[in-house]
Amino acid sequence: MSEIKYHSSHNIVYSCKYHIVFCPKYRRKVLVNGVDTRLKELVKSICEEIQVDVIEMEIMPDHVHLLLEVHPQFGIHKAVKTIKGKTSRILRQEFPWLTTKLPSLWTNSYFCSTVGGAPLNIVKQYIESQKTSQRK
Repeated sequence: MSEIKYHSSHNIVYSCKYHIVFCPKYRRKVLVNGVDTRLKELVKSICEEIQVDVIEMEIMPDHVHLLLEVHPQFGIHKAVKTIKGKTSRILRQEFPWLTTKLPSLWTNSYFCSTVGGAPLNIVKQYIESQKTSQRK
């Protein structure tokens, strides 16, 4: 079992990891023929820009998996919105055939799940035990 790595900045200590999945419009298999390679490069550079850590990334022909560490004050929604917005604009400029196939590159929706840390029931038990441990 691996140790949790915490980040800190000013008054926050955090470990906020998210599994993100998003798809091209109509779940079209357009992340092929170099689009996938370029998308990986773009995601890495955009995440560097916005100070989001890319822990893992996989590009499938019809969807993208990202494992990200995001500062809680920046927020996961803003991170995903930035990644999808910038990659859509750049990829559609560099691969004009994407504009003929789709009205926009990405769907508006995405899947997001927190990852890591202690299991929910352990955290719940810990919080419940705080009041009784304070009385001792």
